[in-house]
Amino acid sequence: MEDRRTTRARNHSIMLENREKLNVSGVEHVNSFNSELVILETIAGVLTIKGEELDISKLNVEDGNVSVSGTIYALNYSDRESIGAKGAGFLGRMFK
Repeated sequence: MEDRRTTRARNHSIMLENREKLNVSGVEHVNSFNSELVILETIAGVLTIKGEELDISKLNVEDGNVSVSGTIYALNYSDRESIGAKGAGFLGRMFK
C-alpha cells in the first residue's frame, strides 16, 4: 500500500492576506485546532498559528492544503523532535 505522504506535493508555502486569510500547502496532519490556536504538521516542521476567531475554512489533507480565516497574530515553526522532547521532559518531571 502506498504511503499517503508520498502522494502529496513536496512543496511548502504560506500565503497570508491582510492577517485574515492564510493558505498553507505542504500540510501532512492537523494536530489540533480551536478558535485561538491551530497546530499543523507540515513538511517543513510543526507550524503553530495563533490568533482570534480562527476557523479552518478549507481542508484538503490529500493535497496537503489548508485555509485558515480569522485574525492571525503569529506563525511559529518548530521541529517535530523538539515538540516531543518538551512533552517527554515535562511528563518525566511530573512522574519522578
